[in-house]
Amino acid sequence: MEGKWKSVEIDAIIASMRFLIASDIHGAAEPARRIASIYAEGGFDGLLLLGDLLYHGPRNDIPESYAPKIVIELLSAMKDQIIAVRGNCEAEVDQMVLPFPVLSDSAIVFADGHRILMTHGHRETPESHRGGIDAIFSGHTHIPVLERKDGIIMLNPGSVSIPKGGFPPSYALWEDGRISVISLTDGSLMMSLDAGMKA
Repeated sequence: MEGKWKSVEIDAIIASMRFLIASDIHGAAEPARRIASIYAEGGFDGLLLLGDLLYHGPRNDIPESYAPKIVIELLSAMKDQIIAVRGNCEAEVDQMVLPFPVLSDSAIVFADGHRILMTHGHRETPESHRGGIDAIFSGHTHIPVLERKDGIIMLNPGSVSIPKGGFPPSYALWEDGRISVISLTDGSLMMSLDAGMKA
């Protein structure tokens, strides 16, 4: 039994992972449709969603193509591929209409030897994390960020529907230890950082 678990652990470390990372959909159908299309064509291992999936929130204008029921359909079709965390706009009713967990404040993902903390960023911020991680993925601000600070990789993929700070709608990719922030508008590379494969 001990040997079996050792083998599984080693396989997990050396495996190359591909994740699509998106945040702050806010019920906008067209961006959700584009993310679903990119995911379907990309051969990904999972879709990481960083909160605020269905509701636009009282501080935001209603996004173009606002249609939460369509977003529910699109995301539900990928339910087995999604890891999601709760944003400040998620409520119990969101969990009632989505067939995957959306009410956890955080999640840990292991990829290419890295321990990644997923959180929306309204409670646990990149600056206040408790340590013991290699990277933190958060959303909330709608502004893309990709940097290494005090040895921790900080990623905010921006918002796919209500971008701020003059940035276009954006999402991120994790591919074999490399992180890229991509414009949802034209597919151009906005930011890139090599996290490396950790043994």
